[in-house]
Parts: sequence; C-alpha cells; structure tokens
Amino acid sequence: MTDIITTLAAIGIDLGDKDARYACLNEEGTFTEEGTVAMTPAGLRKHFAKIPRTRIAIEAGAQSRWIAKTLAEFGHEVIVANPRQVQLISANHSKNDSNDAKLLARLARVDASLLSPLEHRGEKEQTTLVSIRARAQLVKTRVALMHSLRGMVKGFGVRLPHATSDQFLQRCKGSVPEALLPHLEGIFTIVQSLSEQIASYDDLIEKIAIEQYPAVQGLKQVPGVGTLTALTYVTTIADPGRFSKSRAVGAFLGLRPRQQQSGGQNPQLGITKAGDVYLRKLLVQSAHCLLGTYGQDTALKQWGLKLCERGGSNAKKRAVVAVARKLAVLLHKLWVCGDLYRPFPAR
Repeated sequence: MTDIITTLAAIGIDLGDKDARYACLNEEGTFTEEGTVAMTPAGLRKHFAKIPRTRIAIEAGAQSRWIAKTLAEFGHEVIVANPRQVQLISANHSKNDSNDAKLLARLARVDASLLSPLEHRGEKEQTTLVSIRARAQLVKTRVALMHSLRGMVKGFGVRLPHATSDQFLQRCKGSVPEALLPHLEGIFTIVQSLSEQIASYDDLIEKIAIEQYPAVQGLKQVPGVGTLTALTYVTTIADPGRFSKSRAVGAFLGLRPRQQQSGGQNPQLGITKAGDVYLRKLLVQSAHCLLGTYGQDTALKQWGLKLCERGGSNAKKRAVVAVARKLAVLLHKLWVCGDLYRPFPAR
C-alpha cells in the first residue's frame, strides 16, 4: 500500500474464497487505492499490519471470524456487516467484488450502523457449535440414505414400515426381499455406522453442556426442550445481554412475520427467516413436541392449541411457529433471570 493510506477514513474488503478485494477511501471521500489480497494471515499482514488504525468493513461469512480477529490484532476497528440487512449490496444490479468493497467502505465512512454490525461468537461457543453442526450433518446424511433405501425397494413392490431413525435397521431390514439384501448391505452398514457416530456426538454434547454451560440445565426445564436445543440456543446467542428485551430474540431468529405495510394495506406475510437456520429448526421441532399428544400440559401448550382451533389449512403451521417464537423468548427470560420454570405462571 502507498503512503497515502495515512489519510484513510475507511477500507472495504469483499471476502472471497482464496482472495479478497479491498478499496481504500480517504477522508475526502475519494478512493485512493484498490487491490487484491490473499486470504491468508501472511497476506493480511503484508497489506494491513503497518498502516495506521483505520475503520475496516467486511461482510459476515464463513471466514469473516478469523479475518476480523486478525485485522483487530493489527489495531484496526473492524466492522462485520450483516449481508442480509445491507440491501444496497445484496440487491445491487451492478454487483461485483470491486463495487461491493467500495460500498462497504462508503457505508463504514458515513455511519457504521448502516452495515447492521454483527459480533462473532467467542472461541468456546464456536468450537461447541462445530460438534453440533457435525452431528446435524450426520443426521442429514442418515435421513437421505434412509429415503433412498425406501425408494429403491419400492420399485419391487415393498414398502418399508415406519420407524424412528434408531430403530430403522431393526424394523426395516427384515422387510427387504432376501434377493436384495446383498445389494443393499453397504447402505445398511453406513446407516449403522452413522447411528453410532450420532450417538457418540450425543454423549459429547451432553458432557459439554454439563461441564461448560450450566445455563443449559435451566433451559431444559421447559417441556420439549432437550440438551441439543438448549445448548444450540446458548452457544448461538452466546451473550444474553445483547438483547435489551427477551422479545427481541424472536425477531433475531427470524420467527416474526415480515412487514410490508403501506398506506391502508397491511398484508399477512410469512416469517422473516433471518438468523440461524438450525436453531430456528430446533425450536420449531420443540414446538411440535410440545403441541403433540404426549406434550406436557402447560399454559403455552394451551395457548398454541387455541391458535390451532382458529381453522384454516395453515392454522397448525402458524401455531407451531408462534409457539416456537414464544419458546425463544421464554428461554432467554429463564437464562437472564435464572428463575425456575413454571408451567402455569399466572396461577
């Protein structure tokens, strides 16, 4: 970089896979330098370690965490932009690496809040989430293999019985025609191995929750919420103090309806689906469990069942999402206050 960098007001960096595009903006609003930097610690050090403290804007992504940490170690103010919220970038009709880097720099120079800044999780939470996501990937692979197996034997007039994932081999292997068994043995072996690996992750997740996250035990008081959901919630949120009100968690996880009000028009829209997809999925599963036949009777369940009775083809779906949103709020409230869970708080 040139000596002109001493007058920089902001730098925008558009992250790629192996390389990143940067654009340097001075205090007068003029771009003084553009270029490409290797996405390695050595590449970042070469370009940004020796320049004076500068505000640097990057977008959140798969590698943004370590890059933000590295740039901060050089003394810079690093802003991690939320790409879902910065429509000027995501909806730009002239979108390319250079334009994205310039736009990040301009927004950072004018007002950092325009970038909807995010904060990365701590090292411990991020490491724990690796175990959770690895388990989720194994579960996804096992389900795909089970569906494939059902489809293959269906061509021979065989419908495998319904079974939970843990009982799949025991219940379904006996229903497969004997002539097909040698051809499907590889799938059976892999499904068995996946089940064993998933069980190992379950034990690991339980151990991590007990030893490192005492808040998880308090959240598990809520019916329908198990260790996996509670631990994913705690590690994804990371800091409960980031929300001034518990109600904000529902919006943070994309469980509130989208709004498009204009004049006298206020149509009913679906949820925003912002935030962490996997945690939202777990909360929806917990809501299904709570509203199911074997779900414990609570004030929340009664409220959700009343929503189901309003009729309409989507009444149950809306009720499940609404209960999931209330679960997100309830878990945060219990986490912050440390209170005991009460199934009927008004009583």
